Amino acid sequence: MTDKDGLLQNAGINTRLSHLGNDPFDYHGFVNPPVVHASTVLFPTARAMEQRAQKYTYGTRGTPTTDALCEAIDALEGSAGTILVPSGLAAVTVPFLAFLSSGDHALVVDSVYGPTRHFCDTMLKRLGVAVEYYDPAIGAGIETLIKPNTRLVHTEAPGSNTFEMQDIPAIAAIAHKHGAIVTMDNTWATPVYFRPLDYGVDISIHAATKYPSGHSDILMGTVSANARYWEQLHEANITLGICGAPDDAYQILRGLRTMGVRLERHYESALTIAKWLEGREEVAAVLHPALPSFPGHELWKRDFKGASGIFSFVLKADGPAAFKPKAHAFLDALRIFGLGWSWGGFESLAVHVNLNDRRVTKAPTEGPVIRLQIGLEDVADIKLDIERGFAAAKAV
Repeated sequence: MTDKDGLLQNAGINTRLSHLGNDPFDYHGFVNPPVVHASTVLFPTARAMEQRAQKYTYGTRGTPTTDALCEAIDALEGSAGTILVPSGLAAVTVPFLAFLSSGDHALVVDSVYGPTRHFCDTMLKRLGVAVEYYDPAIGAGIETLIKPNTRLVHTEAPGSNTFEMQDIPAIAAIAHKHGAIVTMDNTWATPVYFRPLDYGVDISIHAATKYPSGHSDILMGTVSANARYWEQLHEANITLGICGAPDDAYQILRGLRTMGVRLERHYESALTIAKWLEGREEVAAVLHPALPSFPGHELWKRDFKGASGIFSFVLKADGPAAFKPKAHAFLDALRIFGLGWSWGGFESLAVHVNLNDRRVTKAPTEGPVIRLQIGLEDVADIKLDIERGFAAAKAV
């Protein structure tokens, strides 16, 4: 360990984000690592080739560029190893394929990311894995759902679109008691605000597409494992032949350098908007874990160091027939907010949330759920744009 590595262990998060992942003097002093494009890697001898007796053997198994990002993520996560995959969804599905087999039972939180549910209900079902969805508020009560063949418990906190919190340490303790692995989609908080492996999670999953990228132009996922499960995860990734591209890894590594300061702004602006929305007559409820009024607030306050820029609110409407017209009127009137999937970039985005796939936790009945990604624009301008939406919705 170099002197710099030792210093970084105890440094502040923005200092660490600015320096983790590579040593400039490994690359002649250049601040950023080079982008190494590779498929074929040459060996000096036939014996070296036979034994794979060198660090790099083929492009799918890593390059100096992808390694630099993996090392940075490991330092942030406290993990034994990290793999890079082409999307956030792949970051969920690869560990599912790595640790689940035909005949296994998996427990998945009902507030899970929609495409994850689709994967579970289609491909995992076809492969012979039984998936059961559970209430995010279940906590240690998840023990009642554990079966002899329960192999994996998948968590996500806050939950997608409605932001339910979970008691991650309690769930992890029960899962481990029964020999199950615990995975967590931690995209919302990033390792800056929550480190899953410190709370009993075995596999930490992130859509690096979001805040690590920060500019809405890269697709990538990261999966980080503790020492117990790292080799199995790594072997599955190699077997599947799934890898992250070096150009994308370079961009994500560059995004990490500013992620801390961007998250501070997202956190501050989103919470300001959330508090403001609580006082609006057009709003039935605000779904943001950092609000004291939110049901999971105490869990968030206990375990998390901050909040990111995405949350939802319930737009008041008189009956289900008015939900979609009011939601569409609100969204169509926005000018600063873009209408687009994903989040975590510099720009504000808005989406009418579809919760029809929920099995246990039902959708709010007071009106449509609007998800907001609060970007880096000035709060005053964001408020004015939301007021445009309220005026349009009121006219419907």
